[in-house]
Amino acid sequence: MAQGRSAPSSNRTLPMSVANMTFMVDKLGEDCAPLQFVRELTQNAIESILKSPGKKGELRWDVAWNHQTLTGQTKLAVIDNGVGMTGEEMVEYINKLSSSMHEQSRHGNFGVGAKISALPRNPEGLVYLSWKDGVGYIIHLWRDPENNEYGLKRMKHPDGREEYWGYIDDTLKPEPIKENGTMVILLGKEEKENTMTAPAGTPMPSRWILRYLNTRYFRFPSGVLAKSREGWEKGQSDRHSFLREVTGQKPWLDQNSQAKGNVDLTTAKAHWWILKESVDDDSGHYAGGGHIAALYQDELYELVGARAGVARLQGFGVIFGCNRVAMYLEPKTDAGVSVTANIARTNLLCDGEPLPWSDWAAEFRDNLPQPISDLMEEISAKSSPSDHRAAIRDRLKRLRELFHFSRYRPAQNGQHLIDDDSLTPGGTPKQKDTGGGGGGGGGGRGGRAGDVYALFLATRGGVSAEEVNSPVEPERKWVTVAEGTRTKGDLEDRAARFLPDQNLLLINGDFRVFTDMTDRWAKKYVQVPGARPAIEQVVREWFEQQLVETVMGAMALRQSGRWTLDELKRLWDEESLTAAVLPRYHVDFAINRGLGSKLGTLKEQTV
Repeated sequence: MAQGRSAPSSNRTLPMSVANMTFMVDKLGEDCAPLQFVRELTQNAIESILKSPGKKGELRWDVAWNHQTLTGQTKLAVIDNGVGMTGEEMVEYINKLSSSMHEQSRHGNFGVGAKISALPRNPEGLVYLSWKDGVGYIIHLWRDPENNEYGLKRMKHPDGREEYWGYIDDTLKPEPIKENGTMVILLGKEEKENTMTAPAGTPMPSRWILRYLNTRYFRFPSGVLAKSREGWEKGQSDRHSFLREVTGQKPWLDQNSQAKGNVDLTTAKAHWWILKESVDDDSGHYAGGGHIAALYQDELYELVGARAGVARLQGFGVIFGCNRVAMYLEPKTDAGVSVTANIARTNLLCDGEPLPWSDWAAEFRDNLPQPISDLMEEISAKSSPSDHRAAIRDRLKRLRELFHFSRYRPAQNGQHLIDDDSLTPGGTPKQKDTGGGGGGGGGGRGGRAGDVYALFLATRGGVSAEEVNSPVEPERKWVTVAEGTRTKGDLEDRAARFLPDQNLLLINGDFRVFTDMTDRWAKKYVQVPGARPAIEQVVREWFEQQLVETVMGAMALRQSGRWTLDELKRLWDEESLTAAVLPRYHVDFAINRGLGSKLGTLKEQTV
């Protein structure tokens, strides 16, 4: 049976079909990321090259220059010099939703990617030009504007015949195709659309394909050379219009790192790099430091950078120096876990479930590589000391009961009884047995047979329980850009971030609420030499206490059992912690008293 073809049906079963293919393609296409079509067409080109006898070749993302010469329109094209296809093969493989010339599997090619990701974005069509053994063929897959259906456009031949594929001569053959290869031209949403233009919101629009492929692929297979056009708007012959090699992230990370390694986790391998301090990651060709992704079959999934990347790396224990660290988690396929991508190839699934990022993070923290620990200690050493824990802890002792949202759990010898109306805060001291026998209500032990299990029900409030401890005071660190403990852009105009898995509070020393308050009191004490550092420490102490109280209060609610984890996360997310420090009247009053004891009292001044 040819690869990609359906198995013959038996007389016992009528094969399932799709009633509304256009609806199906459009719905599946909605799940695809905007640039997913670039990955799908690139992967098809790679697999075509690897099927060639030498398993070597080149793929290019370029302007369809011959199309531009003939029509004056600028269209994006992907070209490979792989095995190529005949006209009949293109009709078979391209015009069926789940069909592919490559081997289909749950863990490999699905046969739907290029169609669902590219067709809805190119209703004018995808033109396939393919050469096999020196003979050229063409098909045009499009969305027919008359019946709104996807399919092959009928072509009129010079002899008057109309077919769904045709022969073409070598006039349209692009480099690097010689005897075999394929070119796919993306026509866009309308005839005059310039499909070389980056979709709206795409990073690095002048080199968007290069950037996307470098951050989508970990590395390309040996023997496959990938290139992407830059400066296309200047024309093919201009020296500023050229093809740049696409390598994927691994070669760049290896070349620009001062340390690298991996950590063997239970269900994954964590690959990490520490970038050199001098590395230039502003070119836009690659994802620089401060990003994390999943790695599978040499492709990167769920890559996050900037604020999201820093937050996830901090969850892995990389608190300082995130902007110099990159990390990829590669699920182990030999750990009894089935790993596959979703149909849109936007996410990886382990046994059908999302990736266990939290589990990986906890295990990585317990096995933090020494070079990463050394990096954090080096950066942390540059920060100014500011330990307010003793003073804050002493003040909170007087309010301990206010953070004590009691909760009880069943325990054989507990000193409390659970309120059986709901397993909630409540609970009353256990009463001594008075020997009074059965409880209220009628009926004795001789109930009906159907009520026999009622004999084993506990009486109201009769379950022994013990009290759950109060929340633990979080650790905290002040971070700033100047000291290198905060990456520019991370926590921008936010007060703090709480990492619950580490019970760690990161407080943004650059937040304007804190700096404005420091400025306010520095002006009042302008006559006191060297007052500003002392003022900054007092300001930080009182705002730190507000944040600590907010987190401890939220953690106390967590113990009550009436708040879901998602609801609690909203209590300690960055926006909520920022809101917690916005009221300033009482903080200002406390700062006034604190500075009075340190720097001497001042008469109130109008600032």
